[in-house]
Amino acid sequence: METNIETTAPRSAERTARRSKPSVPLFLAVWVLLIGCGVAGTVWYAGQLKAKLTREIGEQTSRQITAMQQNYDTQLKQMQTQFSGELSKVQGKVDALNELLEFTKDNANSKTDNSNKLFTQLSEVEKKLAALQKSLDVLK
Repeated sequence: METNIETTAPRSAERTARRSKPSVPLFLAVWVLLIGCGVAGTVWYAGQLKAKLTREIGEQTSRQITAMQQNYDTQLKQMQTQFSGELSKVQGKVDALNELLEFTKDNANSKTDNSNKLFTQLSEVEKKLAALQKSLDVLK
């Protein structure tokens, strides 16, 4: 009986050794498959996240551009009304200057204080025109 026990023990060790060898490649294949699925899932999630962020940034940029454009349009309208008002004032001064020039031309023989008035008005008109030119350059 002792011999029977000895012969069965090595056979069971051989069987377990044979069975464990095929499970290692199977384990490695499953492990590689899990890693591949994890990498594929990560790439898919990163793509989804990138698309979402791109869409949100695009919408935010669009809103900001629209707000800036409205603000710019409002400022431009205000400046146009302001410049038209200043231009009408300057036009009034130019008309007064023309009247004064005609008056001085008519009274060229008599020396009066009109030349001082004329010079003062000319310098004021030049200053206003220079300021308007600068403002128009800024608008361009």
